[in-house]
Amino acid sequence: MIFTIPNVISTIRIAAVPFLLWLLLGADDPAAAGWALVAIGATDWIDGFLARRLNQVSELGKMLDPIADRLAIVAALIGGWIAGVLPWWVAFLLLVRETLVGLMAIFLASRTRARIDVRYIGKLATWAVYGGVASFFIHAGTGWMFFLWSSWLYIVPGLVLYYVVAVQYAGDVHRLLSGSDASVTSS
Repeated sequence: MIFTIPNVISTIRIAAVPFLLWLLLGADDPAAAGWALVAIGATDWIDGFLARRLNQVSELGKMLDPIADRLAIVAALIGGWIAGVLPWWVAFLLLVRETLVGLMAIFLASRTRARIDVRYIGKLATWAVYGGVASFFIHAGTGWMFFLWSSWLYIVPGLVLYYVVAVQYAGDVHRLLSGSDASVTSS
């Protein structure tokens, strides 16, 4: 099934990425961009919940959801780095991880038809990264210290979990390519 409620939500999330960048770089409103990122992150949970609840899980949805996440996060990282609202090393470490995982996914796709499903720890890491980056944006736009503290409370565990799941993903890719495990999951 292509036209499902969760797939429409994922498509809207993808379409919201240019708006997020416009808020951040065009309108010079990092707080609004932060709230837009919160909305994109919240709808990530909503589309997954609805897919399961409405029995509308689809192969397209399994592809669209992580694409929407990766596009939103990478756009927010690059935009936040350019706008100077993210610490450069946070953006750098997250972009390195995204690049490595993306290259692994491309390599796996070029070698096999196998697809690796998302891990719970990957969802948790993504949630923390969304929260941390959005909090940095909102702090930059408002100056409210709560959001600066919140950004660090989210981003530090998010970074750690992001790299932990990347290592798990690499192990899963290795097992899939060596043929030692036909049913692995990862993020």
